[in-house]
Amino acid sequence: MKLGVENVPVEVSTGRLPGWAKVEEHVEEAYESAKSVTDGDVNDSVPALAAADPDLFGICVAEVNGECHDAGDSTHEFSIQSISKAFVWALVGEHLGHGKLLELVGVNNTGMPFNSVMALELKDGHPMNPMVNAGALATTALAPGKTPTDQWEFIQDGLSRFAGRDLVLDNDVYASEKATNERNDALAHLLQNYGRIDSDPLELVDVYTKQCSLLVSAHDLAIMGATLANGGVNPVSGNRVVSASVCHDTLAVLATSGLYEKSGEWLFEIGIPAKSGITGGLVAVAPGKAGIATFSPRLDSAGNSVRGQRATALLSRTLGLDLFASAVHHDDDVQGDDEDAADSTGQSESA
Repeated sequence: MKLGVENVPVEVSTGRLPGWAKVEEHVEEAYESAKSVTDGDVNDSVPALAAADPDLFGICVAEVNGECHDAGDSTHEFSIQSISKAFVWALVGEHLGHGKLLELVGVNNTGMPFNSVMALELKDGHPMNPMVNAGALATTALAPGKTPTDQWEFIQDGLSRFAGRDLVLDNDVYASEKATNERNDALAHLLQNYGRIDSDPLELVDVYTKQCSLLVSAHDLAIMGATLANGGVNPVSGNRVVSASVCHDTLAVLATSGLYEKSGEWLFEIGIPAKSGITGGLVAVAPGKAGIATFSPRLDSAGNSVRGQRATALLSRTLGLDLFASAVHHDDDVQGDDEDAADSTGQSESA
């Protein structure tokens, strides 16, 4: 798509969150509101995941200034699973650039389940977006490195920089997923058949399985989301992980495809980019404001956390995160007089 704006600097106008006490209050409110919900089921497609405690539930909001607001089981660790797709896409995007990654993977919603073979076949082997398994495999295959070990180290290091701490592999989950990987093996072979990957399909799936088996907490995910909200700079460590333009690309993909076939409904109801995983993790990103993460293993039919969706929906409204929300303009409104007023910053991409 040629729009003629390639050399026009991006101006950022994001507003800001309420003060510390208000955010704390709303996080606790969201936790209390969602914790009594018992709808949904723990994923049992992978034996090691089926034993998860369905009553675990945690929330964390990480602001772009590094302040974090936690409730419940926010430090309980679980495997990152599909949420890794968003951050690997960002890392590979930083390596390859906007145009090349768009050409090789794509950004359009399939409207089909995350592990659909049909979605790949219907497009002559071209992945539609990096948030479904075929596109995620194609993205992982593009990670730099001469060997699968090099690629794995690139991914583990990059996701650790997003989290601000060293992330480790859950060997039990890795072994369990490796033993039940037939569908991903098939997708990788199909990608090879269409000439979409150059690497060995089974070695590629192994790297991808390790990627999904890294341990994180809701607290980690909130910081990872806040890094995308903060123009690619981790707000806790202060280190740049990716560029602001890569954050834009990643959030755009999450907005359209982050919750699989429920992505349109999510954006319609909640209004912020997000990504879910089958262990019950969910991370949402309010650009310029915060990363919001939840963990609860009870999932709906599409594989999205039931409590997580409810809590994030409430926070989206109470914290003013919905990208599509609007209000009537009044001439006597003076921007910036109130601490909670929106702030048009004209912030540069390097901020």
